[in-house]
Amino acid sequence: MAADNTPELTPEQLAEIERKFDPETAFRPTGRMLGHFIAAVLVAMSVYHFYASGFGLIRELLHRGIHLSFVLGLVFLLFGLRKSDPALGVPKAWYRFDGVPVIDIMLAVLAVGAAMYLPLLPPTIVAERVGNPSQFDVFMGTSLLLLTLEATRRSVGPTLPIIAILFLVFAYFGPWMPGALKHGGASWLGIINHLYMTNQGIYGIAIGVMAQYVFLFILFGVLATRIGLGQLFIDLAMVIAGRYSGGPAKVAIFSSAFMGTISGSSIANTVTTGALTIPAMKRVGYPPHFAGAVEATASTGGQITPPILGAAAFIMVEYLEIPLRDVLAAALFPALLHYFGIFIMVHLEAKKLGLRGLRAEELPKVGVVLKDHWLSIIPLAILVYLILSGKTPDYAAVYGIIACVVVGFLNPTHRLTFPDLWNALSAGAKNTLAVGAAAATVGVVVGVVTLTGVGFRLGYVVVQTATDIGGFLSTLPVLSYFTVTQWALFVSLILIAISCIIMGAGIPTTATYIILVAVAAPALAQLQVEPLVSHFFVFYYGVLADITPPVALAAYAAAGIAGSNPFKTGNTAFRLGIAKALVPFVFVYSPALLLVADGFTWWLFTITLSGAMLGIASLGVAFSGFLFAPLAKWERWWVALVSFLFIAPGLLTMIIGLVLMSPIIIRQVLARRNTQAA
Repeated sequence: MAADNTPELTPEQLAEIERKFDPETAFRPTGRMLGHFIAAVLVAMSVYHFYASGFGLIRELLHRGIHLSFVLGLVFLLFGLRKSDPALGVPKAWYRFDGVPVIDIMLAVLAVGAAMYLPLLPPTIVAERVGNPSQFDVFMGTSLLLLTLEATRRSVGPTLPIIAILFLVFAYFGPWMPGALKHGGASWLGIINHLYMTNQGIYGIAIGVMAQYVFLFILFGVLATRIGLGQLFIDLAMVIAGRYSGGPAKVAIFSSAFMGTISGSSIANTVTTGALTIPAMKRVGYPPHFAGAVEATASTGGQITPPILGAAAFIMVEYLEIPLRDVLAAALFPALLHYFGIFIMVHLEAKKLGLRGLRAEELPKVGVVLKDHWLSIIPLAILVYLILSGKTPDYAAVYGIIACVVVGFLNPTHRLTFPDLWNALSAGAKNTLAVGAAAATVGVVVGVVTLTGVGFRLGYVVVQTATDIGGFLSTLPVLSYFTVTQWALFVSLILIAISCIIMGAGIPTTATYIILVAVAAPALAQLQVEPLVSHFFVFYYGVLADITPPVALAAYAAAGIAGSNPFKTGNTAFRLGIAKALVPFVFVYSPALLLVADGFTWWLFTITLSGAMLGIASLGVAFSGFLFAPLAKWERWWVALVSFLFIAPGLLTMIIGLVLMSPIIIRQVLARRNTQAA
């Protein structure tokens, strides 16, 4: 195959691709004066969160209110009413101030006031008004609710606000709901009282986790990248994997896995590492759509890779009331299986196409890499050590940030100047705005769930539907081997997985996770699935939406870099990420894969991990149509079916799978020998 000589994209072009496919970065341009003011507010936001989490003693409600006021105020200044027209297209200059419509400035001021009104009241006054809010309380609560929905629409997109509105309608019109969804309903005063006056709504767990943990970890990721840690990861990936067959694709896997340790954003990872790896993959002969798909699939692993994962990990810590290190331990091997699955497929594709690795002159020297960048690994090492030693996430993040600054000022290769620090503090805060607005809107959804009990109602509907389907399937001749309960669990998992993918196609992973876990956790609890497992199941399928057409944003961003068909790239990315779709089923049926789940033993873990690796490798062979030689169509189907025996946890199923696979392996070895002899 002829090598591709497409020129690499400029930083400006890459930034435009990220802006196009990631609504969270679609900031509008502002004038010089207002731009300096916004930058100062962003830096103040970073400094405040650093102080509050590291050294301050601030009331919970006040801390969440300050965070929310920063988020909403800045969203109205930085995000336009329409993505296609950031300046609103207003022709008269007096409608705008320094590029921002006056109405948006007014909305920003109102949002700050509404967010801070309740937190600034004395706690005794707030306690007296809960359950009996004043008219002004209702006005401020309604204002905050509407402004939160609008801020989320601007920064994230319309899907999440629409879902929140549907939940509000459900709460208000409860008596008219059908079947199991029918409830007594709530007045508008009751809704605002619950969502605004208590910690069960807008000021709930979601916004609290953003203010306490997520902000600091996002800021850490920005600072770590600025001091050269991202470049170290990319260079190390080149050294480790670049020379082997299809090297650039393997570099994409390793670099994205490394980058995932400091960034929880699929699209940001795609653009950062894909700027280097996608053109390199095309140059050695990978088709453009395959090159883009490899990078997109590998980059989505950032949200499931310890130690940062994504915001959902910290929500999980709060929901399950377990240490962060337990969540990180549980996430470790499923993440490795995700990258293992991609590696198998790109390796087989490279062998099938006869692709080369990178030449020696195209690779960095390991000695030079370590000499130039070794200092940048210190902050990450400190962060991981503190988490594993049992320190709280915010404590670990604060000292990780301090280490980034110290190393940045000492590192001669990536010297951090005061202007660099200012820009990093500004960029870190800016990167939290969309996820902060989404968290507040998710608080609305969660508030309705707790107000109406709809989570248990929907969970009941899911389980009842799955049980009915399972009852039918258990009557069929071949399928009657499994009980109704076993079929009910399997069908419930399928229904929940589909729901996660559909919802994740339009809203951030964290929002998908919080909303769906309200339904999935009660449903799976009825089927005896432990909470940690059900939370991880929802989390994984929410992440999968980033590479699942028709709205595979990470894949579309990669297609923009590769110059390939977006839908074809998305389909290929989903195929490459099939391991991520299967691994959740593995740890539901064998929680030992999560290390800290109940019933863990090293024997069960070894059997489960070995079977999962064999099953994922077999699926890779089936999808690529190549092992040692090309496979016939019937052989691909045979391998695909046998792979499920490996994935089903158990020594017996693994042995049966190996026996059934052996004829294919023998045929492949003979075919390879015949080809070599010819």
